[in-house]
Amino acid sequence: MNAVREWSPPLGLVSCGWALAGCSAVWWWLTDSAADRLFVAVLAVVLAVAAGAGSLLRPRLRADTSGIALRGFTGTRRHSWRGVEVRVRTRQRLGLSSSTLELELDSGELVVLGRLDLGEDPEDVADALDELRP
Repeated sequence: MNAVREWSPPLGLVSCGWALAGCSAVWWWLTDSAADRLFVAVLAVVLAVAAGAGSLLRPRLRADTSGIALRGFTGTRRHSWRGVEVRVRTRQRLGLSSSTLELELDSGELVVLGRLDLGEDPEDVADALDELRP
């Protein structure tokens, strides 16, 4: 059996980004002041770029028993399990703790994915990756 798991930026968050970008474009159209138009134009562009990145990078991480696939802006790269080391780093700052999934590849590259990249807690993703790894 070749089970496949995928992790992506949350669809609700990406959709909300597109909706806010659209609302910002309407706001830009309705405003009269040049300073307001500049501010709203920058806001709309930032929201559209963030939502576009969230749309383009779906799924961000895909894994099966043969290895993982990482999607980036330049395409999808496959890596066999032999060349992947999986770690979870937890940091605490200002009383808040955050976890990231670190994938160290045999090419020497370190890929760091957070909850926004994966749509799930990085510790849960690491457990799922350990289950898929032969």
